[in-house]
Amino acid sequence: MHILVINDDGPPSNQSSPYIHAFVQTLQNAGHQVSVILPHQQRSWIGKAHFVGHVTKPTYFRPGTLHKDDGTTHPRPLLSGEDEEEWVLVNGTPATCAQLGLHHFFQDKPPIDVVVSGPNYGRNSTSLFSLSSGTIGGAMEAAVCRKRAIALSFAFYSRDHDPDLIAGACRLSVKLVEHLYNHWNEDADLYSCNVPLVAGVESHKIMYTHALQNYWTSGSSFQEVEATEDSEDPQSQEQQIRESGESQSAGSQGKTTRHQHRHFKWAPKFGDIQKSIDESPPGNDGWAIHQGYTSVTPLKANYLHASNVSMGELKLYAANSPSSSPAFYAVIDADPYVLPLIHSALSANFSTRSYQFLASPEELPSHVNKVLQITPYESLDFARLLKHPKTALANSYVIRKALIRKHYLHNTITSWWSKHSHDTNLKGHVPLTVQFEVDYAEFLDEALVECWELKESWEKDEKEWWILKPGMSDQGQGVRLFSTEEELRSIFEEWDEPDSEDNEDVETPPAINGQDVIGAGTMTSQLRYFIAQRYIHPPLLLASHGKRKFHIRSYVLAVGALRTYVYKDMLALFAPLPYTAPGAPSSDTCSLTLDNPIDPRVHLTNTCLQDNSREGSVVRFWDLPGYSENLPEHWKNDVFEQICRATGTLFEAAAREQMIHFQTLENAFEIFGVDWIVDEKGVAWLLEINAFPDFKQSGEALKTVVQGLWNGVVGIAVRGFFTPEAAAERGTEEERFGMRRVLDLDLGRR
Repeated sequence: MHILVINDDGPPSNQSSPYIHAFVQTLQNAGHQVSVILPHQQRSWIGKAHFVGHVTKPTYFRPGTLHKDDGTTHPRPLLSGEDEEEWVLVNGTPATCAQLGLHHFFQDKPPIDVVVSGPNYGRNSTSLFSLSSGTIGGAMEAAVCRKRAIALSFAFYSRDHDPDLIAGACRLSVKLVEHLYNHWNEDADLYSCNVPLVAGVESHKIMYTHALQNYWTSGSSFQEVEATEDSEDPQSQEQQIRESGESQSAGSQGKTTRHQHRHFKWAPKFGDIQKSIDESPPGNDGWAIHQGYTSVTPLKANYLHASNVSMGELKLYAANSPSSSPAFYAVIDADPYVLPLIHSALSANFSTRSYQFLASPEELPSHVNKVLQITPYESLDFARLLKHPKTALANSYVIRKALIRKHYLHNTITSWWSKHSHDTNLKGHVPLTVQFEVDYAEFLDEALVECWELKESWEKDEKEWWILKPGMSDQGQGVRLFSTEEELRSIFEEWDEPDSEDNEDVETPPAINGQDVIGAGTMTSQLRYFIAQRYIHPPLLLASHGKRKFHIRSYVLAVGALRTYVYKDMLALFAPLPYTAPGAPSSDTCSLTLDNPIDPRVHLTNTCLQDNSREGSVVRFWDLPGYSENLPEHWKNDVFEQICRATGTLFEAAAREQMIHFQTLENAFEIFGVDWIVDEKGVAWLLEINAFPDFKQSGEALKTVVQGLWNGVVGIAVRGFFTPEAAAERGTEEERFGMRRVLDLDLGRR
């Protein structure tokens, strides 16, 4: 591409324009043709201004060493044929640079494809920055000249202009410019992009955001100075303003005087900006930068009317009348980890005035039908959901135990296989499983009468290990390993309630971090239905992660009746201790019974069972090393494809074969956490399925993964329901949200 670069900070300067040289070099290294025209001095905070009656004159700048102020300015341009790089400087504004660069200079080169204004020295997020920004003003001028334009700003957090941080931000910015140009939204005239100048920014989330509308609230943005005080050099003043930034208190006040003759210096109170960010819901550009994300804000090159105000005659309605209501009401109730992520996802997909938040269904006005509910299952108003199939949407199906109850899941799979014996998508990905019912240990013999697979296993010379799971437990409760009938029987004997008087000295199974994970304390209601699965051994072990066992958490979105998606950004959850074969003592053995030393910290990967630090226990699946012993470099892609195929078949099996126990609705959606383990050959094996999984187990470091999931959930399920025209947007769900569609059925359930 031929890229025109302008800015409002002037030529390279460690004091006021420390990023422009590195950015231009990065563009050139990426193979782009770059033309540069800049103000000859600092012109920040000037907006889209032009100097009326002013004769604009150019000079010519030859950049020197990167990150050093040794560039030189010359009154005349280089002669034709000389190879030295040369930029144009003008005694004008950023908007002037855009006009001259597009229409008067560089005419001997190919047409300009895109104008990049920046990178600005400091952020340009929220309306208080943006309305005065020369960086955005220059891009706005290019946009009204019908050129694609991007305003680029670097949000710094230190006065130390670290070359490595600048290099990382420049690389990300070049990729961002390329992506936006190649995927330009025709409704956008320009984009305002804010890149945080932090370590690892290239791996941080990039968020589409809206500009936060905020206001000065603590008084004047001018500070009174002594009448004899000289004006500061603009470059020094810009550095002082930017470096003070949000550290200024919103309540600080300037000096006062009774003198008639007074001088004033601009001293904006950036505490107002930070306060507005703290008080606003997530999803805006200020919030994104505060989270360490890169924000991308599409803008129009005008003072655009509010998008949700209809043109035409204005009629006055009484307060609380139907005509004054938002497009839909959102009843949101979630834990503190998830709640802001849902708010952010809604803000990213809807304008803030198109919906209204409520804490509970009881707060809904009586006339309202258009309602979104995202609450715990027990709090959902299913009566409303069933009564208003076209206007009410909820985050759960009424019945879905065909998937989330382990014994029902086993029935789902075996029923499907009985009719589709040729199926290969699911076969080979479900461990050999048996199910049985038992109330007390003395009835175990009767319960195992038809468990032929278990009996055959016990008769083999080589010991085989099985994993016992209560059908209705979660978070690892009640999970035990066994290899013989005697070991299985001893498990049930431990669960039989001991006589409190006669068995005071009975040793109970140990707990991890104060929580019993192997049976004691398991709810009685969970101890009737059981499954036993053949233990997957040996699992895939990675030297980079201490050869610890891990399982994969994939997030699955089911929408309506029935589309199913697998979210590509999966997690890997590791056990605390290195893996050893079942029955072999680990380096830190914690015996569960005297004759069966199985350390759960070796075999159970559920983070609920680990201590509070969980350091290194949860990582992004795609951050795992590409190389693994005995597996090809593309093993992660292979595993993802296996999971997608098996998930599609699994949900189809539930929808078609277990219609009583999996009842889909067109006006419902649900997020499932589907767990898989990978064996040493790279085969993914299904472990279990959880409804509305415990997202906070991902931790703060991986919050962006969960945020991306909710962006996709709202973009596909919620926006598709309330604004079905959104389905016509360019790009697939995988391209826009990282959601792979693996099943698309029409079950006729309206």
